[in-house]
Amino acid sequence: MSALTVAPDHRTLVRDGKPFFWLADTIWSAFTNVTDEEWIAYLDKRAAQGFTVLQLNALAQWDRCGCAFDRYPFVTLDHGKTFDFSSVNDEYFEHARWMVGEAVARGLVPAIVVMWSNYVPDTWASAIISDNVMPEQLVVPVVEKICSTFNEFEPVYIISGDTDWDRPGSLERYRLVTSAVEDAAPRALLAYHIKGRYDVLPHELAEHADVYLYQSGHNLAAQRGAYELAESFLARDPVRPVINSEPCYEQMGYSHMLYGRFRRADVRLACWRSLLAGANAGITYGAHGIWNWQNPDVKVGNALGEGFLQALRHEQALYLEGADDFGFARELVEELGLFGATSDQGVLESYPEDVRAARTTDGRLVLYVPSNAALKLRGDLSGATVTCIDLLSRERSVLLARFDAEKDLTTVEQGTYLEDAVYVIG
Repeated sequence: MSALTVAPDHRTLVRDGKPFFWLADTIWSAFTNVTDEEWIAYLDKRAAQGFTVLQLNALAQWDRCGCAFDRYPFVTLDHGKTFDFSSVNDEYFEHARWMVGEAVARGLVPAIVVMWSNYVPDTWASAIISDNVMPEQLVVPVVEKICSTFNEFEPVYIISGDTDWDRPGSLERYRLVTSAVEDAAPRALLAYHIKGRYDVLPHELAEHADVYLYQSGHNLAAQRGAYELAESFLARDPVRPVINSEPCYEQMGYSHMLYGRFRRADVRLACWRSLLAGANAGITYGAHGIWNWQNPDVKVGNALGEGFLQALRHEQALYLEGADDFGFARELVEELGLFGATSDQGVLESYPEDVRAARTTDGRLVLYVPSNAALKLRGDLSGATVTCIDLLSRERSVLLARFDAEKDLTTVEQGTYLEDAVYVIG
């Protein structure tokens, strides 16, 4: 397979001459925490579900689960709490190379974070724990080591991880990381993973991004960000493919230790809100217990981060059903030609704050309807076929549409589904 590229429309990713849907799984802690046997089983499962990308952290994830063994990128005398960045562990990188090779052999594209925010000065993460801020003089050698390890697999390099740019030191450091990656991997696609509920990407970095990634995140009160952030990045100059690279994870507790968890229906809502708002180059799934590789037999992690309820053990989290919903979303995007679709909220007379509407490039109207109810749409759509796709059962039906000429409204009668659905009108 060829490397990913960006299509001439600057909205879509392409591979082997065809639109490529970024269906990523989040497994930040893979290189430090996963055994070889677990890795093969994990890859086989996600490949069978239709995933196309893995989001990985090249270095140790700061809020990973603890681990029964030590496998770290640098010498550490305290089991991974702090590192000697001048002493690279070549065995770690060779093992990570093997892991990525196994992923690529199954058709999965690696998207590798180069420098998570806790390794960088003046970020929110390094303000919480500053022990592992990387010395400036070691940044370029570390970046060169990362790129020399993974370049053969044609990865996407995600320059930053969960970062902000609110203080000058972080921007200066990420300029350096960006320059080093471009020197060491001149043909790779680049992106930036930014903190949740945040749409700041300074122009001096944005001009290096081939893809815009945003994070609607795990804050219960900010779930509208799934579509609001999509709209924000879609309006940016330069135009780039837009992806929600961290919506709420399935079974993740609400941030700041609030009681409650995001369930299967919640992550499906975030997925479709993103896709129909313009972030239709792809979507990322996450299971709480996979990203940090939760093992109940060891301590929970090295840092609290935002603060979440304890994750499910990874053996259970791998089988959460939301992953299959995201795989089905990929199937529908490819079937319906949703790449490059544009938001069309103006067609909604009913529930414009809840229902999402978009137009495909061939003019069909696609709606995401989170609850079953009759819908009023502006204009005469009575001559079109309304196909309802039940996102829980995957069954399809045709809904009745009636036009009221006096009000210039078409009413689409409710279906029989119990949770949410996609309507295709055309």
